[in-house]
Amino acid sequence: MKGTPLHRQLYPQVIAAIALGVLFGWLAPEYADRDWVRALGEGFVKLIKMTIAPIIFCTVTTGVAHIDDAKKVGRVGVKALVYFEVVSTFALAAGLIVAQIIRPGEGFPGRPDAATVAQYAGKAAEHHNLLDFLLDLIPDTIIGAFARGDILQVLFFSVLFGFSLMAAGERVHRLRAFIDDAGHAMFGVIGIIMKAAPIGAFGAMAYTVAHYGLDSLRSLAWLVGSFYLASALFVVGALGVVARLAGFNILRFLAYIKDELLIVLGTSSSESALPRLMEKLEQLGCSRSVVGLVVPAGYSFNLDGTNIYMTLATVFIAQALGVELTGVQQFTIIGVAMLTSKGASGVTGAGFITLAATLAAVDPRLAPGMALLLGVDKFMSECRALTNICGNGVATIVVAAWEGELDREKLAEALTPTQGRANEFTPSR
Repeated sequence: MKGTPLHRQLYPQVIAAIALGVLFGWLAPEYADRDWVRALGEGFVKLIKMTIAPIIFCTVTTGVAHIDDAKKVGRVGVKALVYFEVVSTFALAAGLIVAQIIRPGEGFPGRPDAATVAQYAGKAAEHHNLLDFLLDLIPDTIIGAFARGDILQVLFFSVLFGFSLMAAGERVHRLRAFIDDAGHAMFGVIGIIMKAAPIGAFGAMAYTVAHYGLDSLRSLAWLVGSFYLASALFVVGALGVVARLAGFNILRFLAYIKDELLIVLGTSSSESALPRLMEKLEQLGCSRSVVGLVVPAGYSFNLDGTNIYMTLATVFIAQALGVELTGVQQFTIIGVAMLTSKGASGVTGAGFITLAATLAAVDPRLAPGMALLLGVDKFMSECRALTNICGNGVATIVVAAWEGELDREKLAEALTPTQGRANEFTPSR
């Protein structure tokens, strides 16, 4: 941010907070492993989550209401889903290939206990019935959807409400203006909350290191390293190619959203950066209607980091337990994971729960192996969240370009390194 001292910029503050949190958790675990430290991180995430439902409602409703052609909404949705499925397949394949090449599970000495993962397997069975998932898109009550913060339910209602405003025309212009102004106000709230981001990142990292310990990370460092490598290769390689085809540089885009990436790293939650990501994508040149539809949908249908995790973790467990997977089973992993990953949005520990469903479908003998991951799953959740937010950002730009709703001049200006405002967050609503 040009003209602003370094210590007053968000990203160096968050970096410093993360580093201090790691040191505090490592050097003083008896103090860091306490509820008040955990509350710092969880409190910040809750502050962000309380704004997500109203922001999605305001953004999507006004975006749809201002579209002249109702068919455009369906067209954008179909294009987004096609993109999600294609890129998700590459993400699943990336985890599978890296696991087969590095083989992190070979010779693993762990002895899993099936009882330790029974609760996750039960949750997986509850949340991965396709019919139930489709029915869950419809909220029992409108207020309930907002109260629970269910992204897909809020999105579903917002699209319907936007269509209603579109059909009503000028009769409801005051209501449209009010919702638009409410969106301005909500992004102002986000600006206030983000001042607490360093505190949240410090608390989350300190508690994580103190509670889980660096020893647990070292014991399975090969698996964690393999996952981070697969995710990095996917973002720079696969998403890099997609970005180049869409007319922008993936590394410059990552630099543009570095504040959001650091917030996600500190909180282990991609939802903590959702409102800011939506605003920044609009500033980047994507139309409001595309941003409002693609980003919330992507948080349920475009979980690239979770997809990489599921295939890599499944193969790791098979290698650790000495179970040889046939070629058919490996392709089955991709097919099953493609379905199970769609039903875990809004579920705590979604990556772990979807893994339980995938293992049960591929080979029931693998399910007890989930216990091997309990100690380090927290350390991998940061990478899952980082990859997810990168994938959703790229997806929005691609769909906007595909739809002809991308301002190329704004894109080039924002991603030019010499532009002082390239990483500035200024609520424009």
